[in-house]
Amino acid sequence: MDIRFLVIEGNIGAGKTTLATRMSGELNAKLVLEQFADNPFLPKFYADQERYSFPLELSFLADRYNQIKKEVLQPELFRSMLISDYYFTKSAIFAQNTLQEDEYRLFRRLFNIVFESLPKPDLYVYLYLTVDNLMKNIRKRGRDYEQQIDPAYLEKIQTGYFDYFRQVTQFPVLIIDTNQIDFVNNEENYLLLKKTILGNDYKAGIQRVILP
Repeated sequence: MDIRFLVIEGNIGAGKTTLATRMSGELNAKLVLEQFADNPFLPKFYADQERYSFPLELSFLADRYNQIKKEVLQPELFRSMLISDYYFTKSAIFAQNTLQEDEYRLFRRLFNIVFESLPKPDLYVYLYLTVDNLMKNIRKRGRDYEQQIDPAYLEKIQTGYFDYFRQVTQFPVLIIDTNQIDFVNNEENYLLLKKTILGNDYKAGIQRVILP
């Protein structure tokens, strides 16, 4: 495939940032990582979701839009490929599962205003892990504010992603089941995953692959 804009996404703890970072280094691609570490609402949200969900989702919407405008719409002269560990639709997926109905309607109006003007990926990769495996990864990486995540919340986010994928017709969505591999610590597993992503010509819509 002629991939200029590659999205590598997944649920919380799926390994998307690790994979995007390594592949971008090997391919001399521009790397765009979601900026969330400094969001003041994130620790508060995990402690009290009902109170802080709306300001959190609005802040993420603004941050992601500004980052995409700055980094995705202004390509670097000597790098023909861009790899991102998130796509803008993530904002709507998470918001639908965290906001009250009236809050989400307002959020969606704001989302729709900006979404159509943004570029679409040439390939969207979703790293699928079961909720049990996501929780293991979350505990392993040890971010304090993530240790309070409810498995039911991860399940809702996972469902939100799959509901979204069924609507996609403009670009290929490749869902890769990575439950049986360890692409972070096993070189053969990583190379297999990389080949799966880059070595095939995927058509618009959903494709599913189970590794190994």
